[in-house]
Amino acid sequence: MKAVYSKPRTLKDTRMHYCPGCGHSIIHKILSQNIDELGVRERAIIVAPVGCSVLIYNYLDCDGSEAAHGRAAAVATGIKRAQPDKVVIAYQGDGDLAAIGTAETLHAANRGERFTVIFVNNAIYGMTGGQMAPTTLSGQQTKTTPFGRDPEHIGMPLKMCELLSQLELPAYIERVSVHDVKNIMRAKKAIKKALQYQMEGTGYGFVEVLSMCPTNWGMTSRQAAGWVEEKMIPYYPLGIFRDRGKKQEAK
Repeated sequence: MKAVYSKPRTLKDTRMHYCPGCGHSIIHKILSQNIDELGVRERAIIVAPVGCSVLIYNYLDCDGSEAAHGRAAAVATGIKRAQPDKVVIAYQGDGDLAAIGTAETLHAANRGERFTVIFVNNAIYGMTGGQMAPTTLSGQQTKTTPFGRDPEHIGMPLKMCELLSQLELPAYIERVSVHDVKNIMRAKKAIKKALQYQMEGTGYGFVEVLSMCPTNWGMTSRQAAGWVEEKMIPYYPLGIFRDRGKKQEAK
């Protein structure tokens, strides 16, 4: 019997602006599926700051709020504290979260704020044209590092999951990828778990998603997916760094 595709209700029937092969559209879809499956569309609030995903409210049929560049954690904190019954999701890119938003990210995690972060790591500034980001790999060429990132002068790429896992209060930290079907399914499970923990009142959840940026990497979609596996995952290993959910504690 031929399988019939059913579009998630939360995902609007709108053409996306993302480049072919970009991981954002995949992540939007699995986030929408999870919102539907958990039945929280009427309670969900997406916080989107500046970046490629700045127009996410055009694609997800739920409430949302814009934030200034890097300030999604601050906005999400205010929304969640004012409306604790809502399911608040900060959706951020690497330039946004790990550069201008580093302080907001660290302090929200350190306080154990009870919202969920989806951190899209494609190792480059996408919206502004392909400059070096805090997550750009050593030796990686970008418009601002044409000879490759030099750690001796610029420092090493930031590993946000490892950094946040040193704090006491975050409840759930995991790194996943969307470069192939198997890992897309794992990413969906991780995001769902983070949302469930928020609904249970467990605490701060952080899901880092390694994603493709074929346009700014100067690659085809297939090459970009291979680059995630061959170059990004060895430096950014996938896995769970922290899991303090109620279900985990009950065992």
